[in-house]
Amino acid sequence: MASVLNTVPSARFSNPNANRLRTHSVLAPISVSFSRRRFTVRAAETDTNEGVKSQAAPDKAPASGGSSFNQLLGIKGASQETNKWKIRLQLTKPVTWPPLVWGVVCGAAASGNFHWNLEDVAKAILCMSMSGPFLTGYTQTLNDWYDREIDAINEPYRPIPSGAISESEVITQIWVLLLGGLVSAGILDVWAGHDFPIVFYLALGGSLLSYIYSAPPLKLKQNGWIGNFALGASYIGLPWWAGQALFGTLTPDIVVLTLLYSIAGLGIAIVNDFKSVEGDRALGLQSLPVAFGSETAKWICVGAIDITQLSIAGYLLGAGKPYYALALVALIAPQVFFQFKYFLKDPVKYDVKYQASAQPFLVLGLLVTALATSH
Repeated sequence: MASVLNTVPSARFSNPNANRLRTHSVLAPISVSFSRRRFTVRAAETDTNEGVKSQAAPDKAPASGGSSFNQLLGIKGASQETNKWKIRLQLTKPVTWPPLVWGVVCGAAASGNFHWNLEDVAKAILCMSMSGPFLTGYTQTLNDWYDREIDAINEPYRPIPSGAISESEVITQIWVLLLGGLVSAGILDVWAGHDFPIVFYLALGGSLLSYIYSAPPLKLKQNGWIGNFALGASYIGLPWWAGQALFGTLTPDIVVLTLLYSIAGLGIAIVNDFKSVEGDRALGLQSLPVAFGSETAKWICVGAIDITQLSIAGYLLGAGKPYYALALVALIAPQVFFQFKYFLKDPVKYDVKYQASAQPFLVLGLLVTALATSH
């Protein structure tokens, strides 16, 4: 992977027309100027029919009123930052860590073998660190690296396209996070006394999946179905498997159940595609909002989330767990309410409100399912 990463120069993107909008504008061919550590890409606007047709994307960069809190979490509305360590943290998108951490919790609960003692808590914390800061941080940094052309259109103020961090610094961060995650996985296998290093291979497989998700030639994210399912499985299945394998035995029925639950993760991943429609379309990425249109994609998204959870509730009912099934249905109801209140009205304007309101109920449903399978 080093040879692949080092063949691509780092980038600083700027748009001289960022402060004004023009209707019917077209992006002209990109001019590139190279230097040893960085290169600058400027997209000039033209009224000719050459290039890729796209509506002028609004400059979403906060000038001086951006939030430093958002910057540390790695979400939109972030302030511009010059401190390299804060920029490094921003690239790892800490806001994306909690689902992975929660997945480890669910796996530990499903194992039926987690005990509230110092050793098990320490194992769980290391597993959470592997899944969240290390490997999710690696995934997010890698994704931002390969998304720098799209971000130059959608979010030109982000650290890599804006030139706030250099090529060598990004590549170093990718490798440090990857190796940190793999070493942590190896330590966990030794600590758990595994004859077969299952946690290490789960971490290695997840890291490879992250790479082919973002990087050419496969770049799974170019296909809305495959890419989003891979993302859903990474956020729900992999950390659950790691937590269960660490404290117990990962069984085939749990693998199938969590892969089914990953279809709900596919729906969650679609939520983030709506804000990138213009850039995805310009660069030929077939996200579901691009392929089907925003209106249809909205219903695919909520259908994947709701039908999957109802199917899991049906499975629990058939397995003789009626109270767990009822609890899961009770947690689906508020998600549907917030889908109609926020997401289906405007998936771009209300994406943060929707996710903040609805997703806590989804992750609680994961724990309910984990507890049901542990008894």
